[in-house]
Amino acid sequence: MRHMLRDSIKRSLAGAIFGASTLAICGLNSASAAQPDEALSLQPPKPFQAQYRLELRGWPNATITHTLSNEGSHWLSSMNFSVAVARGEERSRFSVNENTTHSLLYNSSYSLFGIGDSYQLNERDLGNLDRQAALFDLSRRAGHEHCTESAPCDVNFVDHRGRDEHFKYYATEPSMINVPAGTFEAHRVTLIDVEKPDRHLQINFHPEWPGLILSAEYQKEGRRQTHLTMTQFNPAGSNAP
Repeated sequence: MRHMLRDSIKRSLAGAIFGASTLAICGLNSASAAQPDEALSLQPPKPFQAQYRLELRGWPNATITHTLSNEGSHWLSSMNFSVAVARGEERSRFSVNENTTHSLLYNSSYSLFGIGDSYQLNERDLGNLDRQAALFDLSRRAGHEHCTESAPCDVNFVDHRGRDEHFKYYATEPSMINVPAGTFEAHRVTLIDVEKPDRHLQINFHPEWPGLILSAEYQKEGRRQTHLTMTQFNPAGSNAP
């Protein structure tokens, strides 16, 4: 029973933020996904810290803290969450070179009722981007590629165990959205599970802060399973309000 519950919360977390049904959203392989217009310059990374409220169907609400920080030659994206019976953390180190992103190291750990697992993927294990690096990369590309609902683009990524996953995605026109942290312009991306087309994840990204999620919603068979909204945003990654 504990094993089943543990797997359930992992799937929910991932599906919530970014992954093959893991909020995990996904690791995006720039080489196999649509490429942005070469004449365009994508937004450079900027450090920030944000907090999100995560609503999981059938589970207590959770708070996710998301930090993007510079470590000299590379960047670190980290997310951690906690609910009454579970905790989790994901960290990704990656390099950025103009319009490309390259995964260097990925770590994740989860515990449920005090029992947990941890995973690590080194650079040699990462044929595609890990999902934290992918979140950053996809947010930079949103709106710069010709990916439409009728002609979606491919997304290839690896989950927390390093297993390859395949999604389709498309973007819609920018719009303004309201979240607890304020009103922002958003670039919306919809990801569709190729093997399970009744499941999709919609993410609203901030166009000027790569990696920053304004809101996200994971649906299965037309029913919302997970909802994420940004509640706090500190542009420099500080603890100031």
